[in-house]
Amino acid sequence: MATKPPPAPVDAETAIRAYKSVLSAVIEQRPSGTRQRLADALGKHRSFVTQITSPTYSTPIPSKHLQAIFSLCHFSQQDRDAFLAAYRIAHPGKVPVDGEMRRTRHISLTVPDLGDAKQNAALDRAINDFIHRITSIAKGG
Repeated sequence: MATKPPPAPVDAETAIRAYKSVLSAVIEQRPSGTRQRLADALGKHRSFVTQITSPTYSTPIPSKHLQAIFSLCHFSQQDRDAFLAAYRIAHPGKVPVDGEMRRTRHISLTVPDLGDAKQNAALDRAINDFIHRITSIAKGG
């Protein structure tokens, strides 16, 4: 079921709420655990995902996370278009043209539990940073 495009926002704050409303509606249509899978893919805590997916929070979504969000949440073309229209208003110049957005895929790793939440988070960030560095090399940058 496609999400109805948001009304044309007039300012950045309204546009942020508009694109987050689209994202929130898409996630609500996905299986249980989607928010956690998104947190894992982004190398963030689930609370970060709550902040970037809830229209009640003003936290913007960093453009570097867009492709992972589109890929993991399986946006319909209509939802993606509605999301990007609002995102471009909220963050002019921050979204690559559609042809530049690369497809991604989700992989899962099993790593040891270090017995400490801070150490586990540091390991998660290190792995995520490593992946980003390797893929930037593969992209020629």
